[in-house]
Amino acid sequence: MTFPLLSDRTQKISKAYRVLNEKTGATFRATIIIDPEGTIVTRFVNPPEVGRNIYEIVRIIQGVQYGRRTGQGVPANWVPSDSGMMRDP
Repeated sequence: MTFPLLSDRTQKISKAYRVLNEKTGATFRATIIIDPEGTIVTRFVNPPEVGRNIYEIVRIIQGVQYGRRTGQGVPANWVPSDSGMMRDP
């Protein structure tokens, strides 16, 4: 693996990111994307019945990177081969 993995036995991280289900002691199905500067870019919490979609997670990361590189936004269903759009100030 080219990225670190961690264990949250004390639930300190789960509590900090507000993804701990206090009733069950387990975390929700959460995805938190943090940029290289340490800023949370986006946070998703899926219901227990719904798994995460890795393709959508990658698309969001690509869209954020595209927006930072070009200053443009990306519309719904955008893929990296598409052009962006001007952001509404």
